[in-house]
Amino acid sequence: YSLDCGGIMIDKKIFEKLADIEHIRWSNWQKYVHSICIKNEDGSLTIPKEFVEGWKRQINTKYDNLTETEKISDRKEVKKYLKIIVDNINKHKDKSA
Repeated sequence: YSLDCGGIMIDKKIFEKLADIEHIRWSNWQKYVHSICIKNEDGSLTIPKEFVEGWKRQINTKYDNLTETEKISDRKEVKKYLKIIVDNINKHKDKSA
C-alpha cells in the first residue's frame, strides 16, 4: 500500500528502503565520529576541538555558501536515494495520466 507523505504518495516498500538508506547514512556517520573522538576512561567520547569548530561552521553555513568539496559530499549523499524518489514519483505520475 501507499503512504501519503505530505501530498506525495509513496509505496510503503520504497519508504522503508529510504529509511534503511538513512539508517546506513547515520550509522556510517556515527562510526566516523566515534573514530575521531577521544575515548575517555568512563566510556564517554570527547570530540576534538578542530572538528567541533569545523562542524559549527558548516552547521551555520547555507548550502550555497559551502565549499565545493562540502557540496560534493552532500551531493554524494543525495545520490544514494534520489533514484528511488524519482522512480516513485514517475510511477505515480504514470498511474494518474
